[in-house]
Amino acid sequence: MSIDPLFLFISLFPSGVGFVLFVYGKKRDRWPQLIAGVVLIVYPYFTETVGALVGVGLAVGGALWLALRLGW
Repeated sequence: MSIDPLFLFISLFPSGVGFVLFVYGKKRDRWPQLIAGVVLIVYPYFTETVGALVGVGLAVGGALWLALRLGW
């Protein structure tokens, strides 16, 4: 894990959004939001660069959007 201040600051955003999605999914029994929230909370620990952090975040957001569009 990097100690770069930019990386640490940017990693707060997906974790915060993930926390909100997790709480919403848990409260409303919505599995796509709950799973995406957990993934958004955890994945910053496993990325090395800012580009990977942004790319994985966009991929998880896109997967959540697609799951919701398909009616999950």
